[in-house]
Amino acid sequence: VQLQASGGGMVQAGASLRLSCTASSGRTFAPLDMGWFRQAPGKEREFVAAIRYSDGNTDYADSVKGRFTISRDNAKNTVYLRMNSLKPEDTADYYCAATAPRLAWSPKTDHDYDYWGQGTQVTVSS
Repeated sequence: VQLQASGGGMVQAGASLRLSCTASSGRTFAPLDMGWFRQAPGKEREFVAAIRYSDGNTDYADSVKGRFTISRDNAKNTVYLRMNSLKPEDTADYYCAATAPRLAWSPKTDHDYDYWGQGTQVTVSS
C-alpha cells in the first residue's frame, strides 16, 4: 500500500488548510484504518487524528479538538484532514498512516500503523 499525502502549505494564523491522503495498492484494495501524525522541528512525532474504516469513528489529539476534522471517502480510498483556526504551533510535517483493521487498535500509537506516506509540510506564521 502506498500513501500519497498533499495539501500542505504556508498560511497565516487563523487560516485553514485541507490535507488529503490517497491510498493505492497494486492489488484489490483492502479496508484501512487511517490516521494523521505530525512532527515539528526538533520534536517527536505526535498523533493528530484517526478514523476507522468500519464505522467512521474518529479520535483526536486534545491540541486539535474542535479545530481539525478528519474524514474519509472510501470510494476514493482517501482520507482528509480539515484544519481550521491554524496556530503557529501547528507548524510541522504532517504524515498520513494506515493499517489493516485491528481488533485492538490504538490509533494514537504510531507502532499500530503498517503504512506511512511522505510528509506534507504545514507552516503557520503569526
